[in-house]
Amino acid sequence: MRGPHNIWRLIRTGATFERTGAMKLALEALDTPPLLRITARVLGWPFKWLGLRGDPSQPAVLRALTALGPAYIKFGQILSTRPDVVGDELAGQLRILQDKLPPFSMEEARAAVELDLGQPVDALFSSFSEPVAAASIAQVHRATVRETGQDVAVKILRPNIERDFRRDIDAFYFAAGLIEFLSPSSRRLHPNAVISHFDGVVQGELDLRMEAAAAAEFAATTSKDSGFSVPALKWSLSGRRVMTLDWAKGTPLGDVDALIAHGHDLRDLGCRVIQMFLRHALRDGYFHADMHQGNLKVADNGDLIALDFGIMGRIDEYTRRIYAEILMGFIQKDYRKVAEVHFEAGYVPADRDVDEFAQALRSVGEPIFGVGASNISMAHLLAHLFDVTERFGMETRIELILLQRTMVVVEGVSRSLDPDLNMWDVAKPVVEQYIMKNIGPRAVASDLWATLQVLARFGPKLPQMAEAALSKMSQPEAPPPKPPLIGPAGYVGIGVIIASLFMIAAKFVQGY
Repeated sequence: MRGPHNIWRLIRTGATFERTGAMKLALEALDTPPLLRITARVLGWPFKWLGLRGDPSQPAVLRALTALGPAYIKFGQILSTRPDVVGDELAGQLRILQDKLPPFSMEEARAAVELDLGQPVDALFSSFSEPVAAASIAQVHRATVRETGQDVAVKILRPNIERDFRRDIDAFYFAAGLIEFLSPSSRRLHPNAVISHFDGVVQGELDLRMEAAAAAEFAATTSKDSGFSVPALKWSLSGRRVMTLDWAKGTPLGDVDALIAHGHDLRDLGCRVIQMFLRHALRDGYFHADMHQGNLKVADNGDLIALDFGIMGRIDEYTRRIYAEILMGFIQKDYRKVAEVHFEAGYVPADRDVDEFAQALRSVGEPIFGVGASNISMAHLLAHLFDVTERFGMETRIELILLQRTMVVVEGVSRSLDPDLNMWDVAKPVVEQYIMKNIGPRAVASDLWATLQVLARFGPKLPQMAEAALSKMSQPEAPPPKPPLIGPAGYVGIGVIIASLFMIAAKFVQGY
């Protein structure tokens, strides 16, 4: 329930950070202004005794997040991919949240399998291991299918996870409403809509049938991608709270020492992580939106293996083109073009000055070029970018949240493999390839052909539409209106002629 009782939840959140010692560390890691640090500490100190104690054996920030629950753990997973934002030490600590959380018991796991699949574990599997990975929502067991002898991974939701997430999400909704009420300027960021989007994403994670469908679709769209694979799904051994896939043999992407020991090229892996993400987002409009190290493995032959398909992103063709043009504009340092694309897409209010916006974008982009990635403060860069969006009244685009978040995570993962990796350089060939195929004369012809195919479905109705229009014209009104130069039937006829010409042009262009 999204009532005032959530004030208690928010107070306890701050109190938990203060009690565990995480408040000071988190504020310093995020490089917050001194005044904000002092204010947070002064407000948090009186309520310190109300905070959760957590596991004293864990580092402070990790201790606070795990004590507060799964939604907070999700946030920690994102930060774990950004050592350039929170520092190497804290990012290393938070990486435990990806797949090394305390597991629930084997008894609960076996009971969940039997309840969901209708048979005891021993009837379905000849072996069923202790948990090999445990994250915020589910844990994974390695098993052998009794009927086929095939090794599989069995993912099982945590007990009561739906209730725990609902509690956290309700508190987030309350906080978002409070922020919008107290700070009208924050409304351009749509805090409530952002939480609603997060809520929808989480609900998809809490039904493994939806994740199973996502895994199957992702496997289909990426089946021809060299050097990338998705484990095959076992539909007969999957349900709402249990999902079974082929066991993925490989080295976790987060285990850098093991990758080096196996002879893998870290720089090449970092480049491929970024390029695969961009290829899936731009080419397919369907991408893995939770690509932290815990969800990626490297096979012995060097292939990237994706895991965990609870959070997937979609963007339509128009948004893909806008996104590609913005990326390409930054890559080419054409800030005027980037600014114009923002205005054309409606991302910036039309009453703002396009030249001033281009100049502001230059102040964001220029510091990145010609500088080693390890020398760029991503925290400062993001803070500056936020200032620019505020100055020009840019609103949060809900449809782009997953894309933007995933891009941040992917860059963090890649730079954990190669600290000097520059995302713009790596992205360039993928973006250029997409633009070559999807923006220009060939794309125009393709769009026209797609439009004509839609119009063609109305072909059988055109005679009736023309007859109805002529019939309406033959009934005079008092006083009779001045007849138009071209009547509705004429427009239909002209439309058919134009459509035919477009079809011929499309055929001709595609032929070349």
